[in-house]
Amino acid sequence: MSGMHDWRTVLGEVKASHLRLTGTLATLTEAEMRGPSALTGWTRGHLAHHVARNADSYWRLLEWARTGVEHPQYASAEARAAEIDEGAHLPAGLLSADNAAASARFEEQARTLPAGSRDATVRAVGGWPHPAWYVLYRRWREVEIHHVDLDAGYTAADWPLSYVRWELEDTLASLRAANALAIRSVTATDLGLTVRLGGDGPDLSLPSRPLLAYLTGRTEPPGAVPAAPSWPLAPAVDWNKA
Repeated sequence: MSGMHDWRTVLGEVKASHLRLTGTLATLTEAEMRGPSALTGWTRGHLAHHVARNADSYWRLLEWARTGVEHPQYASAEARAAEIDEGAHLPAGLLSADNAAASARFEEQARTLPAGSRDATVRAVGGWPHPAWYVLYRRWREVEIHHVDLDAGYTAADWPLSYVRWELEDTLASLRAANALAIRSVTATDLGLTVRLGGDGPDLSLPSRPLLAYLTGRTEPPGAVPAAPSWPLAPAVDWNKA
């Protein structure tokens, strides 16, 4: 999986995602920031503050890789939730500026991470280990998915194809490894990508963007296809070969 892009290329993709998101946030009025996001129980303010604090959490994982001293993403799930609630009601301008600043801190941390630290093992908040290089992909995912969740004009149709291609391969590999979706095979019709999941359900063929929106729980299941499981799953990667 790490061979898809080099570090600088993925970081460039993350920067572009940051710019798109912060551009959207900068246009939101106070009323719009207090309006509901696509995530149940969260306003756009909750989501904006979460994405900023997520950047800081990934900064900590890269600091762990840099120094060899453990820096967990969050002190606890409770602390994470409290942090989001505390900042969700900040003025719209502050939330937008905070996102831009947190994104810039993460980008600088990633840009200056020594090449020898990129394979260091860190842990996700869910407890599963992964090499530091995967932090860049996780941040890319976080920003693209939650930009859609903001429900402020950016949709799955706007996802860059580079993100869609990576996310589909990563998500489908995880689903197959976990045997987590009762579908026999999945085909992204515009990418020439077919993955056999081994389930006893139907075959599914869709263009890549609506397919990814379904697999990530951002749209309803198409037709008689079962609902996708809770997402994201732990990545199905052999770290020794990545």
